[in-house]
Amino acid sequence: MDARKLKILAAVVDTYVCTGEPVGSKTISKLPGIGVSAATVRNDMAILEELGYLEQPHTSAGRIPTFSGYRLYIEKVLGQTELSEEERLRLDAMLGAQENMTEELLLQSASTALAEITQCATVVSNFAPKYSVISKVEVIPTGKRLYVVLLITSNGKIKNKACRMEFDLTQEHMDFFRRFMEENLEGVSVSELSEERLEQLVTAVGTYMMALSPLVQGICEMSRDLQQNEVYVTGEQNLLTYRDLDKGEIVRFISHKNELRDLLDDSMSGIQVLFGQEGDNFVIGNSSMIVSRYQKGGKTAGSLGIIGPVRLNYAKIIPYIEYFTEKLTRFISEQSDEGKEEDKT
Repeated sequence: MDARKLKILAAVVDTYVCTGEPVGSKTISKLPGIGVSAATVRNDMAILEELGYLEQPHTSAGRIPTFSGYRLYIEKVLGQTELSEEERLRLDAMLGAQENMTEELLLQSASTALAEITQCATVVSNFAPKYSVISKVEVIPTGKRLYVVLLITSNGKIKNKACRMEFDLTQEHMDFFRRFMEENLEGVSVSELSEERLEQLVTAVGTYMMALSPLVQGICEMSRDLQQNEVYVTGEQNLLTYRDLDKGEIVRFISHKNELRDLLDDSMSGIQVLFGQEGDNFVIGNSSMIVSRYQKGGKTAGSLGIIGPVRLNYAKIIPYIEYFTEKLTRFISEQSDEGKEEDKT
């Protein structure tokens, strides 16, 4: 793939993003910086089509980028784009007064601002529960043979589960359960709660298993939930404005948003671009998802990005996403440092 073909691919992508119409060789040859004849452009476009980067929707029409063409464009053509000072100030204004915000509020503000500025849906994935520890487990009687188990993690996450028992628990049962949780679960990292460890927990209850089985089962279910990425999608209504996207698929996506969970893996780094027909879990065809990770304590804390049509202005949108995630990382790091200083005093 030589520089001229990359330049022609970039010109096709940029023109198609603007017009939404197949692009012909004559159009490309007239653009500034191309500097070759329409015949040469046509030959290079034919080669790009053979390589799978362009396709011709109709015999007499021009060409449009394929998923592979967009990916090559993003990876090889787009460089590091610096936002202007005016754009940074605009984004900061959309985020609001950060010094008065919690981490959760800033994430919500960034998600709302990103949806507004890109006119796409925004997706947020939170990996934080995986890296927290269980700080407290409590059981609370709420009615006849009915108890609620509370599970609280070090990052403030609270899970609860209502459990119906076969009979009312005695004080001895309650005291044993409290001590058992303190000794076997409190202080344990959520990421260490493997299926094997949870099975050992069930076995360790021993002679109290018959009485406490629903409570222990509730703990196991909540522990599994905590190990799942939390996924939030906002601005879904923006997707309905794009004629490139199927309205029925958007409606299905809105009711199956958790299917994105498996795609947002915390092992990835940098900007990730996923296209709608490349994975079974992404149900909107002809769509793309662009996400970037933000950090906390040197680990990936979550991801923030957008979902929109494939025909997007990537050169403009990717720097916005990178700016917001860099802002989140910096804010979370500063909050963490302030917390450490307060602990010392």
